[in-house]
Amino acid sequence: MTLQEYDYARESPSKLAASCLLLALTMKNLGGWTPTLEYYSGYSAQDLHPLVKRLNFLLTYQPRDKLNAVRSKYSHRVFFEVAKVTPMDMLKLEEALTSC
Repeated sequence: MTLQEYDYARESPSKLAASCLLLALTMKNLGGWTPTLEYYSGYSAQDLHPLVKRLNFLLTYQPRDKLNAVRSKYSHRVFFEVAKVTPMDMLKLEEALTSC
């Protein structure tokens, strides 16, 4: 989704990927940002918090009339139906990020 948004073009791909991973881990309650993830990514959880919040905001307020083919593709079980995952409430996300 970020490929379609100009605001994310200035972010480094590695930071964007790390932030997406942290958001996914948080959304699925699979744990937080571990020292191993920090070591190999080069980013601490605090470095990623602002971008994670922006990504969740993008998921929450995405326009429903655009990118229907992408949404349809990733709603299929082959892709684990990731397009159907509901975004986190911003307050719950904030609480989860402060704990990691």
